[in-house]
Amino acid sequence: MNKEINVLSLFDGISCGQIALNRLGIKVNKYFASEIDKYTIKVTQKNHSNTIQLGNVVDIKAEDLPEIDLLIGGSPCQDLSNYKYDRGDVKGLEGSKSSLFYHFVRLLKEKKPKFFLLENVASMQRKWVDVISKELGVKPIMINSSLVCATERKRLYWTNIPNITQPKDKKICLKDIVFTNNIPEKYWYKKYSITYHSSANKVEATLNLNGHRQAKEVYNLKFKSNTLLCDGNGGNLVKKIFQNGKVRKLMPIEYERLQTIPDNYTQGLSDSRRYSAIGNGWTVDVIAHILKSIKNQNDECMGANEKQTSLLKTSFKTEQYTK
Repeated sequence: MNKEINVLSLFDGISCGQIALNRLGIKVNKYFASEIDKYTIKVTQKNHSNTIQLGNVVDIKAEDLPEIDLLIGGSPCQDLSNYKYDRGDVKGLEGSKSSLFYHFVRLLKEKKPKFFLLENVASMQRKWVDVISKELGVKPIMINSSLVCATERKRLYWTNIPNITQPKDKKICLKDIVFTNNIPEKYWYKKYSITYHSSANKVEATLNLNGHRQAKEVYNLKFKSNTLLCDGNGGNLVKKIFQNGKVRKLMPIEYERLQTIPDNYTQGLSDSRRYSAIGNGWTVDVIAHILKSIKNQNDECMGANEKQTSLLKTSFKTEQYTK
């Protein structure tokens, strides 16, 4: 792909969209990012120093931006996720965080990019799916990240990028991404008792501590972990595995691998902030799978243009020769 594109990424986080574009070899002219968290901005600037940070999405004015070729974003899911259903406080797109989706709509209508991609949780109520679909003019495709990595992560993707299919199942499980030695002591659990279940179970054991069910689950290395939470990823909520007859939490670098993010991409933050930033991010290989259609389409266009140019040159040479 020879054409350099301008990208506007809303709710950019640690810029997983930028990793995907780089992975595909899509050339970016300018990458504008809207993000307010100073820690995720730090990660982005460390890895992509040319990123143009715009701050809060609420303050972005379309007229201040050049032509945008690709608009991407994963609007906040906190008011949409079924994680809160049992608490009775799900406000959907009327919530203070998830209502920021409407700024994605605003900038989509004002900038009219060639392509757009919006991501959010698949667990939201149907009525909110329908609202988003109506606003964007397309229906979503549901993709489970488990097809490309070692964790479950069902997400909805609304896009006008053509020819989106399901990714091929890479059949990756936890044993394919975890470290087997030189694991620091701080990641091992020692003071809690363990209830062992079966080597045939996905949840191979239970760690007997006080807290949410997800904090107690200890996963079998032959399976995948459950979904990384959008927030609250630190402490005892970090995913745990049963390894060598003991229980330990996954390390940040293993969380990066769960999201197909490069090793040590978030290095420089505390562990708890790394877990949170990664959990709030995208599964890079899913995003790359979707965006590759942009690359393919532009490559075809460039190929056609090159062929046409070649024919013109041949025609010109023939004309000169016959004269």
